[in-house]
Amino acid sequence: MNVKEIRDMSNEELAKEIDALKEELYGLRFQQATGGLENPAHMKDVRKTIARIKTVMTERAKGE
Repeated sequence: MNVKEIRDMSNEELAKEIDALKEELYGLRFQQATGGLENPAHMKDVRKTIARIKTVMTERAKGE
């Protein structure tokens, strides 16, 4: 998910997306711990997407 897509979403949608991504990250961590993770780079992508969303939400909060 790129920044343009994130900026087009509302705050409620962003909060739901963060929750979904955190659940996905939890599942990926569990897979990694059990040795079943096929693509370790996907964890990095999920963490970066969460950070992008939080950055946009912080920018919006400071702008208000």
